[in-house]
Amino acid sequence: MNKTIYNIFLVLVGIVVGSLVANVTANVPALGWLSYALTFGLESPLVLDLSVIRLTFGLGIDLSVAVILCVIISLVVGHKLSE
Repeated sequence: MNKTIYNIFLVLVGIVVGSLVANVTANVPALGWLSYALTFGLESPLVLDLSVIRLTFGLGIDLSVAVILCVIISLVVGHKLSE
């Protein structure tokens, strides 16, 4: 259980750091490729209206090169430090 939480933490750290790297390098000509991203998910949210309660579901994911690299680096370094 603790290893699962640790892995989730490492992935979240990689996502946050990767998003920061992608935003910082977006305007740098030599590093602009790090901010290349694919966006996928629901275009319009799915709404379930039950007259008493209304539930709105939506999901959007921006996956950039920097995020992928930082998640991999975070997992590798985290596992090396935990040994």
